[in-house]
Formats: sequence, structure tokens, C-alpha cells
Amino acid sequence: MGLNLLGLGHFHPANEITNRFLEDLDIGTSDEWILERTGIHARRTALPLDYIRETRNRDPRAATEAAEISNAQAGARAAAMALARAGRSASDVGLLIGGGCAPDTVTPAEACNIAAELGVEAPCLDIASACSSFIGGVYMLSLMDPTKLPETIVLVTAEPMTGTVDYGDRSSAVLWGDGALAAVFSTRERGRATVVASTLRTDPSGRDKVVIPRLGHFRQEGRTVQSFAIRKASDLYLAMQETWEEDDRTFHFIGHQANLRMLESVCRRCGIPEDRHHSNVAFFGNTGGASSGSVISQNWDKWTRRDDICVVGLGAGLTWGSYLLRFVEDDGAPC
Repeated sequence: MGLNLLGLGHFHPANEITNRFLEDLDIGTSDEWILERTGIHARRTALPLDYIRETRNRDPRAATEAAEISNAQAGARAAAMALARAGRSASDVGLLIGGGCAPDTVTPAEACNIAAELGVEAPCLDIASACSSFIGGVYMLSLMDPTKLPETIVLVTAEPMTGTVDYGDRSSAVLWGDGALAAVFSTRERGRATVVASTLRTDPSGRDKVVIPRLGHFRQEGRTVQSFAIRKASDLYLAMQETWEEDDRTFHFIGHQANLRMLESVCRRCGIPEDRHHSNVAFFGNTGGASSGSVISQNWDKWTRRDDICVVGLGAGLTWGSYLLRFVEDDGAPC
């Protein structure tokens, strides 16, 4: 039996950074400018809006203390939803894997912080691969001996991205939002969906193109990274489509939610119909490694046993990867 998805969960903080809020910061941007370039209307943050307004987050070291909800708490909320959907409890978890772009602590692993919030007592470790962290976790699990894995595995990617943003820099301020994603996997029990393929690749020569220093602000070479993202996302999608698309199933695309204009470019290049493309970036921004999977989670009750979802992710490193999620059950009915 392969890697089976029993439940998926997501979390976004309540505080909303609208385009109007960014306009009022007087950083040389506007709703029209933002929509034309990114297609983003709003994004969520764990930070108080007054904190951003007053400090522009000039010292990102203060963001962790200013946040109204910790990164571990956000991850735990997503995990609680995933466990509930899977019909599991914290005591069932045999392995908890975390990872992401900007954990609240480097030591201990963010997985330990999330486990403490959940009340999980199990081995904990992080697999961090920037915005492709969740995909990296799926890839690593797919390589492991299933007979040596515990029955219930939780993979969590929690991203406090707004805490890394310099809100005096319009190029990064317009992109990022906070969010968390969690999945409950098993290699021994069948779930609603199964991972039928996964990929992960890295080109370390591009390691300086996207950077978050340990105590600093996010920075990237925007044009270089966007061109890379469009090209690699298209290649990943077409490779999965060629290998796995079946006539009697619906082949969907969910890309890394970097910005809507990038995703639209991928759809044009690959001929992806509008009704096969799903996103949430317009109202949640780029939530890093939590982004693509949160789209699946938000639509959890809509997927049917005929749906295949090609998920594509890209991140610093430079790293790119994908997985194909095949839904095999709906409404608890056997396939």
C-alpha cells in the first residue's frame, strides 16, 4: 500500500492586510498596481495591524513576540482539523514532521513546538525546503520503507511569512500572507486519496536568489525567480499530465500560490482550462509551503473519486517539486 491521505487541514489568521491597508502605508503602491502585477486583493497575518502600521516590521526579531498567535499554534490548529477529518486523535500520531520557510525557533525543531501544542508524544523532526517544504515532506515519506513507518503520520507546514517582511518595501509587502497546512498520512490504512507520484529537485547554484536571513528580512531577485517559477511549474505539470492523466478521470492543477499572474501564465503555457485550475492566492497571498495544499483543504468536501490533482511547488534553493494526489473515495464510500 502506498502513501495514503486520511485528512487535510488548514489555518489562516483573522487579521487581514488589504490592498487599501498597504496603500495607506504610503510605500508607493496602490490597489491597481498590486492587482495588475500579482492579482492579490488581500492576505492574512498573525501580526496586529497596528504593529505593522507603526513599526513597518523594521526589526523582524520583534515579530515573533508581537504575533497574536504563534507559528506552532497555527500549525497545531491546521493539524487538529486534519486529525478530525481523518478520525484520529493526538494519541494516534506516531510521527510528526514539520518544516517551512521561517520557523519561530531553529532549535528546537518547529515540529516539537507543534507537537507540544497538540499534546502529541511521538518522534518529531523538521524537513525544511522553503516554499517546497510540504512537497519535500511528501517526497521523503514516499522514499521510506512503509513497513518501518508508524500507522499515523502528521506532516505540518506552518508559515509566519508576514513576520519576515519589510513593510517599507512594496515588492515584498504585497506578496506574503501567513498560513498553515497539515496532512494525516498512513501507509497501512486507506484514506480518501493516495499519493501516486512525487518529485523533488534542487539547483544549489540558485541558493542566493531567494533568502531569509536568520534574523533578517525576506529578499529575492523577483524577475529571475518568477521566470524560473513559470518555467519549472509548467514542466512539472506537463510531465505529470503525460504520465498520469486518464480519460475517465478529471486532471486538476494547483500550483504554488506565489501570485495569480504567475499561475495564469502557467495555465496559458500548458493549456489548462479555467475549471481545472484552483487557487486561493487572491485573498490569502503567498503562504509559502502551506499555499498549494491549503487550496485542496479548503475544497476538501468537493473532491470526488474521479479527481486527480497535480500539485506543483517551488522554493528557495532553488528547489522545485510536485506530487499527484488521486482521490479514491468520497463520502466514506468504498471505491
